[in-house]
Amino acid sequence: MTRENPTTKLDLAAITAKGWAEPGDFTAAEFRRASDFYTAMRAHDQRLHRVRAEVSDLIEQWTGHAPRDVGSFGTGLNLETSDLDLGIGYPAQDRGRLREALEDKAKFLGERRTTFSTSRLVFSFHLDDVEVDLSALTVEDFEVACRMLDQIGQTMTPEERIAHTWVKHLLRSTGRLEEYAAWKLVTYARFCPEFNWVPIPEKAS
Repeated sequence: MTRENPTTKLDLAAITAKGWAEPGDFTAAEFRRASDFYTAMRAHDQRLHRVRAEVSDLIEQWTGHAPRDVGSFGTGLNLETSDLDLGIGYPAQDRGRLREALEDKAKFLGERRTTFSTSRLVFSFHLDDVEVDLSALTVEDFEVACRMLDQIGQTMTPEERIAHTWVKHLLRSTGRLEEYAAWKLVTYARFCPEFNWVPIPEKAS
């Protein structure tokens, strides 16, 4: 049974089951609402750009590797509460050295499986009240992730970004947090299905 939602005429259950949102799923009136909401979210971009530049410099100083935004801000799908998710490519054999370098700078959240044969380390810290998550992927996985992000940037249309962000907002604002956590990952799954993008458990909501 589709859960009724007084804020939308979208069949959220059908959209989340499909794993993608398209303008054709929307009425004209609802897509206008979604477009207005997406425009409103851009008001947060200037601050996030500034914080991202600062943390990117810090991460490069700490690790010797320049990071890339692998999160919703980097793909243009962020909400007002979004944090920053950055990634670096780091030799797997040197991960002990990386943990030592970040020991007094970031909290270690754990190791997560990335593919069937590789994993990534995840760290977290704050700057200017923005939470920053740093994933250290293998060098090869980081190259794949960068290609994926390039593809998202080149092929995901502005209308798809609007639709995706509106569904994300509706799921969060109506308390459907498990579906919200899963929805945040559908873009990665669509463009890079070989990666396992399941987040650290305490980060899922």
